Amino acid sequence: MTEQGQFVDFGAPAQFGAHIFRVEIPAARSAPVRIVEDYGYDGLEGGIPHAEERVILARAVWSAIADAARREFNDRLKAAKLPTSRWHVGCNRVDRLLGKELCVLAWTAETANAAQLPILASKWAALRPEERWWLFSMTVAEAGLPEDTQRGWRRALFYALSDGEKSPKSRTRRRPMEHDVYNLPLFQEHP
Repeated sequence: MTEQGQFVDFGAPAQFGAHIFRVEIPAARSAPVRIVEDYGYDGLEGGIPHAEERVILARAVWSAIADAARREFNDRLKAAKLPTSRWHVGCNRVDRLLGKELCVLAWTAETANAAQLPILASKWAALRPEERWWLFSMTVAEAGLPEDTQRGWRRALFYALSDGEKSPKSRTRRRPMEHDVYNLPLFQEHP
């Protein structure tokens, strides 16, 4: 059992030097929001920088997606019996896995128009966490910096989640596979 005082903001470890994400929300309402991956103690070793900016979002885009991320993250924090949080002006610390998921949402939304943003946020919320982690890994490998907008996987994320005009409210979560993939007929010996 963990103590709640060991975590701050959105599930980030309170101890110094942890690998986290920072969401920097300026006081000026017209200033952009920055999402930064902070490698903590691992930074500055083996060619890893101390921190890398992942995305810079226009304030209007951030305002349109922030609530979807807050709800999703707080549901997960509650399930893990950790304190919930809300976005505030200044530095918001986010657990590294949740930060990866937030980057996927931000990259998806960064070039969207106002009508597309609720659809993108809804489709992002319908993804499983592990799907979001995989999308982060694929995207950051070639296009994970702020200047990489409209390149590779960043561009693909937008198209994948903006396809269609309806939110997937009726979509149900996929059921786990009913078959063990190693026992499918493909892997059985033929007589």
